[in-house]
Amino acid sequence: MQPSEEGDHPSTNGTDPRSPMGTGRAAAAVDHALRETREAWPGLSTYERFEQVVSLVLTGLISLVIAAALVNLTFRILMLVLFGLLDPAETGVFQAIFGMIFTVLIALEFNHSIIGVLHRKESIVQVRTVVLIALLALVRKFIILDATKTEPLTIIGLAAAILALGSVHWLVRDQDRKDAAVREHEGTAAE
Repeated sequence: MQPSEEGDHPSTNGTDPRSPMGTGRAAAAVDHALRETREAWPGLSTYERFEQVVSLVLTGLISLVIAAALVNLTFRILMLVLFGLLDPAETGVFQAIFGMIFTVLIALEFNHSIIGVLHRKESIVQVRTVVLIALLALVRKFIILDATKTEPLTIIGLAAAILALGSVHWLVRDQDRKDAAVREHEGTAAE
C-alpha cells in the first residue's frame, strides 16, 4: 500500500478505494486486509489481535451505517424528485440533502481510517484523520447552518475552529511528508 500523491491516504495499486469508480476496490481492500490479518495472526501479540478484531467489527458496523445512510439519502432524494419538492429556490432542502451527503462522507473517512489499522500500516489513532473528520463535521455544520438564525459569535467561533483545525492538518501533513522523505532517504542510503 503506497501513499497517494497528496500523501493523505493510502491507496491500493495507485487507486483510491473510496473513489466513485472504486467501490469494488473498497471491497477488494477489505478482502486484502482480511487476508493480511489471517497471515499475520500467529505473529501478533494478544493486544494486536484484540485491536484487529475490534477494527474488523468497527469496519463492519460502520459499513452497515454507511449503507443505511446511503439508502435513506437515495430514498429521500427520489421522493423529493418524484413529488416535485426539490425546489432550487428552497435552501433548506439543499442544506438537508448536503448535510446527509456529508454525514456519509464523514462515515466513509472514518471507515477508511479503520481499514488502515487492519493493514497494520497505521496506529489506531491517527491525528491527521481525527482532524480531517472534525473538519468535515464543521463543514457539514456550516452547510446546514441557517445564517439568519445563528448568532454572529457562533459563526465566528466555527470559523476559528476551522482555521485552527486546518492549520493543524497542514502541519501534521507536512510533518508526515518530511518523515516519509527521511525514511526514503535512509532506505536509499542503506542500499
